[in-house]
Amino acid sequence: MIDVNKAIATTVKTGKVLFGTNNAIKNAKVGKAKLIVVAANCPQETREDIEYYCRLSSVPIAIYNGTSIDLGVVCGKPFMVSALTIREPGDSDILKLTEAAND
Repeated sequence: MIDVNKAIATTVKTGKVLFGTNNAIKNAKVGKAKLIVVAANCPQETREDIEYYCRLSSVPIAIYNGTSIDLGVVCGKPFMVSALTIREPGDSDILKLTEAAND
């Protein structure tokens, strides 16, 4: 099992990530995201939108087991992060989250 917090932190440092639900929805619509991570306390309506577009474009989605404040801290940001769009994983093994979900 991978350490999700460490994988997210490494991805933020070495990969290409976008913060926010608007970016998540935009990237899910066009299918450019490799993975979208959503905080557990993301508003229900927003989460449903992201999940809907992820299903349409076959983008994997992972629910972060913590609040948007926790996700912001893991990303090293001084603000809340409800959704994190991963375009390039960098040096991290974050994409193994999707493999674990598919098993």
